[in-house]
Amino acid sequence: MSTRFARFTRRTGVGTAALLATGALVAPSAVADEKPHCAVDARTGAETCFATLPEALDAAKSGQGNGPRVMAGDVIQGTFFDDPQYGGSSLTVYGTAPCEKDGWVNYQYDLPDDWKNRISSVQPWANCWLWLYPEPNLGGDRDGPFEENAPDIGAFMNDRTQSIGFS
Repeated sequence: MSTRFARFTRRTGVGTAALLATGALVAPSAVADEKPHCAVDARTGAETCFATLPEALDAAKSGQGNGPRVMAGDVIQGTFFDDPQYGGSSLTVYGTAPCEKDGWVNYQYDLPDDWKNRISSVQPWANCWLWLYPEPNLGGDRDGPFEENAPDIGAFMNDRTQSIGFS
């Protein structure tokens, strides 16, 4: 790292800290959506967001409260996180059935614009293996399958996912 860049980084870091301390600059987490955990129906794209991950998971599993109404037989197919180690905001995708192990992508989901290029960790559900793609409609080189919880999806697809295949 050049000395010039190091000085710039130190100065901006100190300046940012001072602005945060005085309230002149609002931290990104303070302006983030107050309900950063969302459950989405893969078929319709209907999304409902909550303050906590357990609320989003409960809504996706049971359709209770103001959450998305889940018909009998619907299941959570995957949960995706903004940060490594299952941190930050989350998006839980639910659909009609568990995945079949038949060698094919059984379901696909194109991420909405506000979730494109954000995923850093994943949790597969309902017998699904997750395939991550850098383009909509399962386009481009894929990464996966993620067969188990992955607290860090790795550098190849980190913050690059735009569509997901469930197999």
